[in-house]
Amino acid sequence: MNATSRPAMPGIGLQFWRLTKPRVVSLIVFTAVIGMLLASPTLAPLPLLAAATLGIALVAGAAAAFNCLVEQKIDAAMARTRGRPTVTGTISSAQILLFSGAVGGLGLAILWHAVNPLTMWLTLATFVGYAVIYTVVLKPATPQNIVIGGASGAMPPVLGWAAVTGAVTYQPLLLFLIIFAWTPPHFWALALYRRDEYARAGVPMLPVTHGEAFTRLHLLLYTLILVAATLLPFATRMAGWFYLGAVAVLDAVFVFYAVAIWRRYSDALAKRTFAYSIYFLSMLFAALMVDHYLPLFA
Repeated sequence: MNATSRPAMPGIGLQFWRLTKPRVVSLIVFTAVIGMLLASPTLAPLPLLAAATLGIALVAGAAAAFNCLVEQKIDAAMARTRGRPTVTGTISSAQILLFSGAVGGLGLAILWHAVNPLTMWLTLATFVGYAVIYTVVLKPATPQNIVIGGASGAMPPVLGWAAVTGAVTYQPLLLFLIIFAWTPPHFWALALYRRDEYARAGVPMLPVTHGEAFTRLHLLLYTLILVAATLLPFATRMAGWFYLGAVAVLDAVFVFYAVAIWRRYSDALAKRTFAYSIYFLSMLFAALMVDHYLPLFA
């Protein structure tokens, strides 16, 4: 292949953008924004919403870039990640570390000055939980990495709530619990059909350490725990009948997938379950938002 026929290398800006894992961060920001919207009977001031959203997004992107830096060897063994700039070497480790620090520091400064100190400290704790405790300590050490490390991924709605109210009450903790319970079946569906890649990379994901059958059973059990958690907003009167109707349908489909994986596993089914789990969480939080604002239009 001559030089003129080689595919063009993405620009440096696009490569840094990819390091922030924009698809993952978009779900983080979405749940954080829903937390903000649920924290007030009416819409919170737009400048506050914008500052909190930007600050949380920047810190989340910085954590993702740091994660890519730490997991270069793992990413090289995974088909879906081997094209990252950290693997191809188009961006140096020093550049990524500087980028992560600058972006994360800017996000924290915005949260401190334009939102409130509580949100800044909680966001910093989330960064440490994901980038250090999960990525560096838990992921390479234990098959419970997703279960324990899921706490950092469940924090965005708590951050959003704290941004608007300056406090953490039981309502955002219920949202935290939902995402915390959602994380294991979400990631285990991915780990099941990527089990050979995780094994080559030396990552002790549950299908690698305990086998496929054990993982399938636990995916089902954690899905049932998730169903129970999703009913808590209605049980505590945080949400009403619209939410209950929506979540009943969402839960039923998730349980259907989980039972199907348990009884007649295939990689194709695991891929569909993983894709549905993302849709599930997005629609659940959207239903919470609609349910919250329905009385304003009654």
